[in-house]
Amino acid sequence: MSVKYIYSKNKLKGEVTVPGDKSISHRSVMFGSIASGMTEITNFLQGADCLSTIQCFQRMGIEIEWKRDFVLVYGKGLRGLSAPEKTLEVGNSGTTTRLMAGILAGQAFGSVLSGDASLNTRPMGRIMAPLNSMGAHIESILDNGCAPLKIEPGILHGISYQSPVASAQVKSAILLAGLYADSETLVTEPALSRNHTELMLRGFGAEVTSSLHEDGSATAGICPCRQLYGQKVQVPGDISSAAYFIAAGLLAPGSELLLCNVGTNPTRAGILKVCEDMGADITYLNCQNTAGRGGEPTADILVRFSRLHGTTIEGSMIPALIDEIPIIAVMAACAEGKTVIKDAAELKVKETNRIDTVTENLRAMGCQVTPTEDGMIIEGGKPLSGAHIRTYLDHRIAMAFSIAGLVAEGETVIEDSQCVDVSYPEFFDTLSRLY
Repeated sequence: MSVKYIYSKNKLKGEVTVPGDKSISHRSVMFGSIASGMTEITNFLQGADCLSTIQCFQRMGIEIEWKRDFVLVYGKGLRGLSAPEKTLEVGNSGTTTRLMAGILAGQAFGSVLSGDASLNTRPMGRIMAPLNSMGAHIESILDNGCAPLKIEPGILHGISYQSPVASAQVKSAILLAGLYADSETLVTEPALSRNHTELMLRGFGAEVTSSLHEDGSATAGICPCRQLYGQKVQVPGDISSAAYFIAAGLLAPGSELLLCNVGTNPTRAGILKVCEDMGADITYLNCQNTAGRGGEPTADILVRFSRLHGTTIEGSMIPALIDEIPIIAVMAACAEGKTVIKDAAELKVKETNRIDTVTENLRAMGCQVTPTEDGMIIEGGKPLSGAHIRTYLDHRIAMAFSIAGLVAEGETVIEDSQCVDVSYPEFFDTLSRLY
């Protein structure tokens, strides 16, 4: 499936309510499944990745009920999961794979995690090493550091782990295993990654600590837990999904868009800081903090067309915006001057090597881009030209370059556009009603 965009001078106007946050939707099902009692989840994201998480827990005996406006998870406690009869299929979801590995490491039964062709090339050694050092028994079946992963029962011990990368998935896998350990588990990262796991586990009754250090590193800790308790979780709008419409409102002349109820957790919303650094006209309305429902701050975000300029994106900013770099790169291509993105080598191990895919597609649209080992240098200000965009089935590439197609001169074709179903099935319908 492909979609086409032909440049028009139409401005974008209207309100957008983006789907629920993908990271929080995953975690709400996972934590609800290993909690005691019922967890009620509102605004759950019904994308393919989150549905993979649901299906995995259903195969381990968890009853999950869909209602009109919410999802009910009937948890069976930390040790209430049942051995799955077949391989747990995670689809394209790295979050499902890595976080579930932490939970499964503490179970009394064996299991196998496997995904699609893309997922099964993504690195899992980064979670296998720390989990196995805790006493888990996890092996890569093909002995290549990737899924399929075979997980056998083990007796887990608390560790103090120095993570070489700031990764919420690595941190979360270790903390979740720490629920089943015999002593406190600590994870120190070179910079603070998104903290949804810490906030939500605290809400479910776990003893979780968090601290920032003078050198910018961060430590999260968790104590062994006897029981989690079902909660009501209100999932905020996904800032990663909102990012495409934020960019559209900033780039299309005369536009004004209101993004409603978007999660603005500072460990996740680095794109908002980048937009402000580039000269964006953004106003925050109706700011709230959902204390007692995961502790996630939200706001309505009003975006108006702006003349953007280049900036530098590096260091501790990167973990808070790693998924948004493709759309940031599109904004940089349209901005005046040079934008430098560095310290983002993590881009290489996403659904695609996003340094390569962003570079290829921006060049196809006439932008001067220099890829680097850990990012890219983008020379902005030259009008983009329509092009045939190769997504390589990466949902974030498809959505980012759909926005580029709106402001590029001539026709843009987005190849394999159906891949957006992973995180935002309604993306193209929502975009089409705004112009």
